[in-house]
Amino acid sequence: MTSSVVNGGTAVTRLWTGDYYNEGNGSKESIFDKVKEECGVFGVYGHPDAANLSYYGLHALQHRGEESCGICTSDDGVFNFHRGMGLVKEVFDRDRLESLKGSQAIGHVRYSTSGSSQLGNAQPLVFKYRGGDLAVCTNGNLVNEPGIRKELEESGSIFQTTSDTEVIAHLIARSPKDLIEAVKDAFSRLIGGYAFLIQTKDCLITACDPHGLRPMVMGRLGEAYIFASESCALETIGAQYVRDIQPGELLVVDKNGLREDRFAPMVRRAMCAMEYIYFARPDSDIYGVNLHTSRKRMGQILAQESFVDADVVTGVPDSSISAAIGYAEQTGIPYELGLIKNKYTGRTFIQPSQELREKGVKMKLSAVRKVVEGKRVVMIDDSIVRGTTSLRIVNMLRDAGALEVHVCITSPPFMNPCYYGIDTPNPADLIASSKTVEEIRQAINADSLFFLSEKGLKDAVGVHENEYNNGLCMACFNNDYPTPVQFEDAKLTSCSCD
Repeated sequence: MTSSVVNGGTAVTRLWTGDYYNEGNGSKESIFDKVKEECGVFGVYGHPDAANLSYYGLHALQHRGEESCGICTSDDGVFNFHRGMGLVKEVFDRDRLESLKGSQAIGHVRYSTSGSSQLGNAQPLVFKYRGGDLAVCTNGNLVNEPGIRKELEESGSIFQTTSDTEVIAHLIARSPKDLIEAVKDAFSRLIGGYAFLIQTKDCLITACDPHGLRPMVMGRLGEAYIFASESCALETIGAQYVRDIQPGELLVVDKNGLREDRFAPMVRRAMCAMEYIYFARPDSDIYGVNLHTSRKRMGQILAQESFVDADVVTGVPDSSISAAIGYAEQTGIPYELGLIKNKYTGRTFIQPSQELREKGVKMKLSAVRKVVEGKRVVMIDDSIVRGTTSLRIVNMLRDAGALEVHVCITSPPFMNPCYYGIDTPNPADLIASSKTVEEIRQAINADSLFFLSEKGLKDAVGVHENEYNNGLCMACFNNDYPTPVQFEDAKLTSCSCD
């Protein structure tokens, strides 16, 4: 199978340095100062239209990765796959999907970090080994991948990609045990946050790390089994949600049905808090908690912790709208659409001038003058990373006539890097790692600045209340990493892809 990358024919001035708007380019500042979720996965077993189901499932997960995507099917033991750079709707057309025959499939959407924007790292990765064909895709990051890769290379393994997903294939291939036991042994060596899908000619395997850092759900569509990073993908194809995959759990589905197994006990549940705050779609549920509802509670609790006397409340679209509604309901201050997101400035947007390059955020976001002019505005956002975009949005609201701009953030200060599959800047670029709240307020030109407390965040999510940290990983806020991290060796934010 072959895949192609389509490039523009003329030189243009861009906000980005690569061929794609979301391509990792190593720059310290992007058009929108947000950390990015790195991947989404989708799997089907036992449906004659597996490729098309995967297409729609991946489309529902597009927010988790906009740079590359791929689907691999198995048709009576024969693998068919296609991968490409771009959005799902750009990489796959009707003819391409019709060529992907088979009743089982796995698919992937991906966002990469610096230096890894290449077709070779697009997933699923497909391998041949003594047991036949093997396709692998994952959401997450392996903290100890550099050490395992070095060990494998020194013992003769030859790697074809820079993806740490390939490490799994080598570990499985080198094991003398049968497939399932080899997979268990491979997973037992991994440290990090991950949700895997592995496909052979006649079975599908899924597993989550022992802390459950990255989400994965199972559903049913008739007799077929469906697996996805988020429940919204199940809804998209009309599948019924069954349950979340548990930390350390390994599920195998084949012609004999579903086999529930484990490769490790749950050490400490630690679902990424940013999934609840920002990454997952508001119509998704994680461990039975609806994201829209939990974000509304974040806004309500933030209002209780940090009331601001103002005229209007507005949220930075799209992830902060739910929290802004909650803040407005709690305070009685009217909620208004003071900020509008332009949904059509995606990967192919051509930058027309240096002036707009310097004001690039305006192409993504604009203030509604008639809403904010002459008003005291509470601006709700989910996080502050570098502070650059917060400054631009605050100034945008002031330019539109806002008398005051008060910034309320529905997370604690983002102070530490993530090693589990989030695109985090260099720690030195995280504004909260070196500045106080007052210094951040001054840096973003806000009249006041408030962050949600850790307790407020846990109360808002309201899940696993009897577990440590309510079953959440909040290392990016409090430096409490659930796994050992060798900071000098660990790879930052690779999505199992760089």
